[in-house]
Amino acid sequence: FAVGDYVVFCICLLLSLLIGIYYAITGGRQATTDEFLMANRKMSAAPVSVSLFVTIMSAITVLGVPAEVFQHGTSYWMFGFSYFLFTPIVAHCFIPVFYDMKITSVYEYLERRYSKIVRLCGVVSFILMMIVYMGVVLYAPSLAINAVTGLNVWISVVGLCLVCTIYTVCGGLKAVIWTDVFQVGPVIMVLAQIIVIAIGCNKLGGISKVFQIAFDAGKLAPINFDPSPFEAHTFWSLCIGGSFLCMSIYGVNQASVQRFLCCKTKLQAQISIYLNLPLLHLVMFIGCSIGLLIYSQYRCDNPLHYDTKPDQLLLYYVMNVLGEYPGIPGLFIACLFCASLRWTISSSFNSLATVTMTDIIRPHFKMADRRATIISKTLVCGYALLCLCMTLIASQMPSVLKAALSILGIMGGPMLSLFLLGIYCRHINHKGALAGFMVSMVLVFWVGFGSIVFRVNNQTQGKPPFSFIIQLLQQMTVDIICLFILVSSVDVYTGINIIYKLSYMWYSGFSFLISLLISTVVSLCTGKF
Repeated sequence: FAVGDYVVFCICLLLSLLIGIYYAITGGRQATTDEFLMANRKMSAAPVSVSLFVTIMSAITVLGVPAEVFQHGTSYWMFGFSYFLFTPIVAHCFIPVFYDMKITSVYEYLERRYSKIVRLCGVVSFILMMIVYMGVVLYAPSLAINAVTGLNVWISVVGLCLVCTIYTVCGGLKAVIWTDVFQVGPVIMVLAQIIVIAIGCNKLGGISKVFQIAFDAGKLAPINFDPSPFEAHTFWSLCIGGSFLCMSIYGVNQASVQRFLCCKTKLQAQISIYLNLPLLHLVMFIGCSIGLLIYSQYRCDNPLHYDTKPDQLLLYYVMNVLGEYPGIPGLFIACLFCASLRWTISSSFNSLATVTMTDIIRPHFKMADRRATIISKTLVCGYALLCLCMTLIASQMPSVLKAALSILGIMGGPMLSLFLLGIYCRHINHKGALAGFMVSMVLVFWVGFGSIVFRVNNQTQGKPPFSFIIQLLQQMTVDIICLFILVSSVDVYTGINIIYKLSYMWYSGFSFLISLLISTVVSLCTGKF
């Protein structure tokens, strides 16, 4: 890093803090839970849409998509087809239901539709999912700053977490949304990546040269219509399976739904999701383009050591190819850090505090609104500490993109099933819903985490049993996984082990089908409602 790089980077973090402080001393000064958690329900479509957009535009996307395209070609771009499917479903099926109920937590719907125990299951699943997910995404920019500056990973992790905690506690949801708006601006997000593409293409002789090199190497993958669910990236897995995944992210996840619920009107909320459609496709195009650009530069399988994580490829490219341009590395690293001040940290902190206060604390303890606001801010600090702990596990993950999407599919799929069945299957009662949720959660855990354990076990033949798994999961989740998984020692996907080859894009869809079957059977056996 040169002086200019540090200046760009520090200005970015400073402005984020100032936004939080501004909303702490203006308006209602975040003195009520409605203002702190819901921005007084007076937000318009534009800032909410931008905030939703950066939910996807995380450090995982910035680092993971180029690495995926570099390694396996452009097959991942078919994920963009799912955007056309899930967007109208969320806009016209989920948003009207939640908005008309005037709820604060999306899991209030589960109690009204089913029972308190179903609501509690949804809340606990969401909290666990977001804590794990936070660790994965927080690690990505910390790895970046370590790679380019030599700064200790854990110093950057703590620093990033501290900045997010301060402006979230001070400014509430307003600060979260308006910080997203600032950070997604051309200087910080899109422009940083476009500059990388422009300079990189110019050094290689133009964009046509980049695509020609990629075409000759077979990196421009055609649409794959293979119906097999065991192929990672096909049209069906990315389009249909991806739609279920996106619905679990946008349609029923508190971090996203909370933004819809803070809009002035239902129409504004629906417009906000439609405004996301072109933005999401822009993200996909930029990510794929950078991946092809990196491959065209090196024209090899891996310019780094083979034991280096592929997520570092983009960082390596920026520092070694574009490092001669003052300020470019600083701008790009600022882009990564801004991406992590998103759903993973600021948005997650706020949504986790919301569901904990609304679904767990307030139903059992009566308190004044001022005290509830103070407790909500304290919860933000508590979840920040948990986020730091989960980063230990994330540091052992082989790929941030697949790790994050797998977590969202494994834990978000069963939750999506509760809402879809509740809205569209009136014959499902609370007993059936609870049974379907539990069974689908166990099975998708078995398939999802089992595939990780199975693969790692076969890659570490001759080593002490589970030694790498214990390192991988930092002893915190091994015991849970072992309750459901018996890992085979064979090195091929044969027999029952073929289930471990199921594409991670199908996890949400798989859990929905299981939940639909179990919930229907149990509901018919126990009677309607």
